[in-house]
Amino acid sequence: MQLEGSCHCGKVRFSVHASQPYPFNLCYCSICRKTDGGGGFAINLGADNETLQVQGEEHISVYRADVPDGDSGGMKKSEARRSFCAHCGSALWVWDPRWPGLLHPFASAIDTDLPTPPERTHLMLAYKASWVPVQAGPGDLSFDEYPEESLAQWHRRLGLGGEDA
Repeated sequence: MQLEGSCHCGKVRFSVHASQPYPFNLCYCSICRKTDGGGGFAINLGADNETLQVQGEEHISVYRADVPDGDSGGMKKSEARRSFCAHCGSALWVWDPRWPGLLHPFASAIDTDLPTPPERTHLMLAYKASWVPVQAGPGDLSFDEYPEESLAQWHRRLGLGGEDA
């Protein structure tokens, strides 16, 4: 599915092909909550990084969060790069060099109508803010941290594509 997206002020516009376009993963971690806002969660899609086309790239800034370093017990910079508009602050996508072909656009930045998922996955619930209610539907799955099922596996399991990852 071809996705078109933009920031709120319109200085950044982008397009990307997504094999995993259903907005089903709701992440409640503090990084997503504080950088993407909304209901206390972010929703990432799965797209092909090679197809990313950007207008207004000069207006993009990148944030790398500090995350726990299991080896030292301290903190380290995350490998994940969160792109956002330097003018209006809109979160655009996440890219991680450990998986260079995969791009995770934020559903909140997508202007294309997205398909409605038949179920949702609520993840990183161990880190959600106390004021955020989890509004899980009857078929939804919930996890304190990450589920073992990937974006592509979820799409395949439900017969919704996901063949590219």
